[in-house]
Amino acid sequence: MLNYPLLFVERLTEHDLEVLASLEDAPVSTDELRAHLLREPSAVEPMLADPRLYEVIFESVETPMISGLTPLLAFAVLVHRTMRDLESVSYVPEWVGAGERLPIFDVESLRDFIEDMTRRFLMTEFLSSFTRVASGSIWVRTDRGYRKRRFSELDPVGLAEMVESLPAGRRAPGYRRLGDVSLFLTGVFPDHTARNPMSATRQARLARYAGIGAEDVAGVEYVHFLERVGRVWYDRAANEESVPSEVHRSLHDMAANFAQARRFLNYLADRYLHDLETGLMNPVG
Repeated sequence: MLNYPLLFVERLTEHDLEVLASLEDAPVSTDELRAHLLREPSAVEPMLADPRLYEVIFESVETPMISGLTPLLAFAVLVHRTMRDLESVSYVPEWVGAGERLPIFDVESLRDFIEDMTRRFLMTEFLSSFTRVASGSIWVRTDRGYRKRRFSELDPVGLAEMVESLPAGRRAPGYRRLGDVSLFLTGVFPDHTARNPMSATRQARLARYAGIGAEDVAGVEYVHFLERVGRVWYDRAANEESVPSEVHRSLHDMAANFAQARRFLNYLADRYLHDLETGLMNPVG
């Protein structure tokens, strides 16, 4: 089984460790803290959930600590902060349409979702991965020969086309990224996504790439359409032979819990990302 806390600790920078060390009751060097966390990586979880860490990073006026911090640590703090919030609320504002929220009392399912340690670290890694969006040009084989086409990760159709052009056995990372993009657009920026749907023709193309009949998604609201194809992409990534068994399980879990992941991200984004001028994430488009 993958040790997600260890993978997280290994990616912390010197500055990240300085911020964490500043909260220790007794003085500790970054080298000592790193050695401790490498021996006991699970010890990082209480640090991430410590309210003082959120205050130091996001609310300190005199000595703001966000500058130079890795997105990985910043988002880990927000994921744990959101988990803490959910422990004490009786309802969550549920996204029901562009600019529309309704109070929903199903908080327990969100608590259950984020209670899982693996999901917390996957949500953290997921958010961190979108602080830089890949784009560029690729050569695609068509009926008229090879054509050069530009792509962006945030264009699901172009990304799907690029992934399908890869040799069999090398598509798992691309399928996973397609799942991530669907979750990002519906979880972090649902209002923008709902207000800017792709054309019916492009939706039909994306459904075809995902192996979904156009008739099965006809008339489906765009955010829920992306939720449907996102589940497919995660499952398809999990089913690739090149995927290790531990990753296989986590990808199937993301597919099965896509709606809860989206709801969790909706809550986190509404409460923290769109209200904080941190530079962590800016609206798409």
